[in-house]
Amino acid sequence: MKTPKSIEPLVRDGLVDEVLRPLKSGKEAAVYVVLSEGEIRCAKVYKDVNQRGFHKQAQYQEGRKVRNSRQARAMEKNSRFGRQQQEEVWQNAEVDALYRLAAAGVRVPQPYNFVEGVLLMELVTDEHGNAAPRLNDLELSREQALEYHGLLIKEVVRMLCAGLVHGDLSEYNILVDANGPVIIDLPQAVDAAANNNAARMLERDVDNLADYFGRFAPELLKTEYGKEIWKLYESGDLTPQVELTGRFKASNKIADVRSIMREINDARDEAIQRRYEHED
Repeated sequence: MKTPKSIEPLVRDGLVDEVLRPLKSGKEAAVYVVLSEGEIRCAKVYKDVNQRGFHKQAQYQEGRKVRNSRQARAMEKNSRFGRQQQEEVWQNAEVDALYRLAAAGVRVPQPYNFVEGVLLMELVTDEHGNAAPRLNDLELSREQALEYHGLLIKEVVRMLCAGLVHGDLSEYNILVDANGPVIIDLPQAVDAAANNNAARMLERDVDNLADYFGRFAPELLKTEYGKEIWKLYESGDLTPQVELTGRFKASNKIADVRSIMREINDARDEAIQRRYEHED
């Protein structure tokens, strides 16, 4: 097929040998199957910010680093330049997340290059070598649902141990290859330590998994893995090897306000006393 204009720079640089066929097109990007370095891979072409209908919410942007103060000011003003900078940060977030998660052993497509708004990465395939189906396109048995759910919960934990929360995890952005689920679409991934919405997003991701797999294994609907995982993360006890129960017990401990106020007043009185002693 004719090489899309956006992929021409990769062809000139020798990163892509041939564009074989389009794979899919969505609000944010178009994906093509390409031949690269003798391998079948895919090229994700991000659509121009003015051509896309997806509105990025501020909750995902919190905690993301920008190059300089000029870039930050432009983004705040939402000028044309600012929107372009927001788009650059948005795209880089997915690229950075893929490299970070792949290094941590999370099942995501292996990234290879990112050039001028085109992400070159692994093509996830099924056992026959065809593009892997989305989880949403499969009909699962109860046993498969429990197996895949367990695998994905481990991936969520591994992601959080690497410092990231997907932020939009569902059956629509999970592929299934011969070895199980593979997580895709990460431009909205957030830094767990820098984003105040991370806990809520993690719980939503996990609830989405329970809701979907609960269609085939209803017992999953009663689990509370999200709260359990975040509590372990906050306490510093979360590891990729952690044994989860799916149960969560909220703390019923009520703060002793009188004791706290007494300690505050005692500390204040001591400080006053020391000041007077110093003046004498």
